[in-house]
Amino acid sequence: MKRIILPTDFSQNAYNAICYAINLFKEVECTFYLVHTYTPAIYQAEYVLHSPGQIGLGDIYQENSLTQLKDLKNKLLGKFKNEKHTFLVHSAFNILVDEIVDTSQKEGANLIIMGTQGATGAKEIFIGTNTVHVIEKGCCPVLAIPTGVAYTPPKKLLFPTDFEIDYQKEQLQELLDLSEYHNTEIDILHVSSGYDLTPSQVKNKAKLEGIFAKTEHLFHEVPNQELISAINTFQQTKSTDLLVMIQNRHNFLERLFIEPVIKKLSFHETIPFMVIPPHQNN
Repeated sequence: MKRIILPTDFSQNAYNAICYAINLFKEVECTFYLVHTYTPAIYQAEYVLHSPGQIGLGDIYQENSLTQLKDLKNKLLGKFKNEKHTFLVHSAFNILVDEIVDTSQKEGANLIIMGTQGATGAKEIFIGTNTVHVIEKGCCPVLAIPTGVAYTPPKKLLFPTDFEIDYQKEQLQELLDLSEYHNTEIDILHVSSGYDLTPSQVKNKAKLEGIFAKTEHLFHEVPNQELISAINTFQQTKSTDLLVMIQNRHNFLERLFIEPVIKKLSFHETIPFMVIPPHQNN
């Protein structure tokens, strides 16, 4: 049974990400947690403009939140009619990122799936602040769905890596599961530094080979260049349905989430991407 967190602010982008998630796991028994938070009172204009004695105002926000969540749940049940799927609504008086992390840990979530933009829909903002902060918390893998991306079965998956990680099978389990569910081929992309792999990299590559032993995969070595350029060039020659990265202080991920850099990815607005948190061994 998969446990998947689906945050929502009731925007179209959030709904699109939820639909993507349901389609992605349509053949898998899942419990989906529809999570919404209503803003703490200190940030609400009503509490500033009106008397702080209006203690019932918080109840109104909670009621509105739960009503919208239940409406969303009924809409999804009516649209997808999948007996393998269970939906639970979760409303909280909290900051969204904190509640996502708390719920993920409490429920033992396997995955968080969310849109890359919120209700504001600002086109100049590719990755919303909430998405970035959830990824940074590293509580479990996060699958981010760009605005307007329609679901297609992920048959080709791109996994850039520098072989600097002591890979753990449990760390890559969601990637392995997706490959099994959809018969996905994994393209493992490494940018050569111009030198032979270090003994540590050779060991890590062999371990990765073992983890992917039952999964269709190919290793690709490309000449020394910026990783962003390598990803773009690769994608132009081989189609990609999903980009998967491991969060690692020693690789490109920190730089990748700086807005001007991520926009250099030629397909950043059309392909979902998953970020896997670092393992405790790393």
